[in-house]
Amino acid sequence: MAVTDLDPLDIWRRAMVANVRRDAPDLSARQMAVLLTVYMTEQPHTVRGLAEILNVSKPAITRAIDRLGEFGLARRKADPRDRRSVVVQRTVKGSVYLAEFAEIINDVTLERERDLAAAQARRAKARAMKPATVSKAAMPKTPAAKAPKAENKKEPAGN
Repeated sequence: MAVTDLDPLDIWRRAMVANVRRDAPDLSARQMAVLLTVYMTEQPHTVRGLAEILNVSKPAITRAIDRLGEFGLARRKADPRDRRSVVVQRTVKGSVYLAEFAEIINDVTLERERDLAAAQARRAKARAMKPATVSKAAMPKTPAAKAPKAENKKEPAGN
């Protein structure tokens, strides 16, 4: 099975389709990036820190976190050490959401590998069923029966 540059995109597409079909929050790319960053990088996370990591504005991070909070996937809390700072916390529901999403990615990766293997087997079977064509160069050289050549006899002129 040959890997192409588009293989990861097909896996991502399949995972996104499966995620949209399930009864779970439908997150934007920014919301998913914030959620993954909160869960997969070292804590604590602040709005300011997430804005720096993702290279987006603090208001954009705040909107994403607000939406994640509506879904129960993350929550904001005032930093007890610095009341001006907001800490973003993980939730059990967010952990479950990402665990299920990871399972979807694993499943679609295996499904895609099976699809590619089946397609490869179909192509091999189709090739095996086609009659073999032999090129003239590959044909064995055998002496061919030579037909007598017709001689060009000239008739006498002026008869």
